[in-house]
Amino acid sequence: MNNIKIRRLASRSTPFLSGGIAILLAIAIIISPESSFEASLQGLKLWWTLVFPALLPFLMLSEMLTASGFVHGFGVLLEPLMKKVFRLPGASGWTLALGITAGFPGGAGGVMQLHKQGSISDKEAARLASLTHFASPVTLLIVIGVAFLHSPTAGYFLLGIHWISGLLASYTDARLNGRQDNPQPSLKESTNTKQPSLYSRVQLAATEARSRDGRSFGKLLGDSVATAVQNLMVVGGYMIMFAVVINIIITVLPALPAALPAGLLEIHLGADAISKGLSSIGVESTGVLGLALLSAALGWSGLCAQLQVLTLLKEAGVRFLPYAAVRLMHGAYAFLLTLLLWKPLLAITEAALPALADSQSTPNRTINVTAIWSSFPQLLGLQSLLLIILLALSAAIYFVSAFRHRLD
Repeated sequence: MNNIKIRRLASRSTPFLSGGIAILLAIAIIISPESSFEASLQGLKLWWTLVFPALLPFLMLSEMLTASGFVHGFGVLLEPLMKKVFRLPGASGWTLALGITAGFPGGAGGVMQLHKQGSISDKEAARLASLTHFASPVTLLIVIGVAFLHSPTAGYFLLGIHWISGLLASYTDARLNGRQDNPQPSLKESTNTKQPSLYSRVQLAATEARSRDGRSFGKLLGDSVATAVQNLMVVGGYMIMFAVVINIIITVLPALPAALPAGLLEIHLGADAISKGLSSIGVESTGVLGLALLSAALGWSGLCAQLQVLTLLKEAGVRFLPYAAVRLMHGAYAFLLTLLLWKPLLAITEAALPALADSQSTPNRTINVTAIWSSFPQLLGLQSLLLIILLALSAAIYFVSAFRHRLD
């Protein structure tokens, strides 16, 4: 009863709170219109010169890959991993693959599809959304690694830490809040009835997904372009708005480092401010402490990204505080792992990718579209490697469970 009363009170006070914040922002913009305009231009420039050209082709490809049914078939292979490690229904496996390869809010879109189909409950949708909340590999490797830090090696390092710490945060959340609403049948019960072969299940999942989509290649290509541009326009709007908010905070509190509000509010602006601002306090942006702070900010991902996901998952009733708690845990794990694994991962990266490690990037924070497409084979290979690792873990869990069942 107390929780219901709290929710009702919060729902009643939300319009007044949002209205009050909007009025305060309007007053702040009126008081300082020139700095607010410059801040909005900064957010627009960062979005147009870095985020838009870097993410557009990969969002298009992600849409087409999902429509083809590939990620659905791959999700079948990840069922043991999802059930045993993350305590989520096996049908949610493909959303993990989608979140890792496409980044937010692509993973949240897959979660919403499962929720609409009734495959997961509200609570499972909230935990699955936390699991699939990753920054796009393009953002970390191209935008942050090449343009911001001028170090492809650092980009690969941050991406590896980002993936590992995100999975650890969701694993911890599963141990704390991971009871399934609809218990799955045990392995012993499932073996009593004849199950279709693994190949048949993969083929069936991919075929059904492709059949449900039903679009021709031409329509799919057009829809992919439209969806990618629409999503990026939303991202651009959030970036411009939060750039103004960050500028207002810095104006009101001039003693506050710009990297702090930027890192808390928006991931791209935060990474830009952190990589610029670390040198001003005597910390190298590519040093272990600087990368640890940047890695923590990427794990937190900013309130802007979190609000985008929560808006998309409004029908599932995902609450902000539990979702933000997992993001905070992600940032904490990323900070600690960066401090611990910097030297070993750096050595491995330089040994495995010597040409990339020695490559030079543009010093003026602009990215040529040709350079983005030329990096596609490396990005695809890295994502494929992670998916193979997840697949191997899922297979190992399956065989261990089967071996224990035989012993029993």
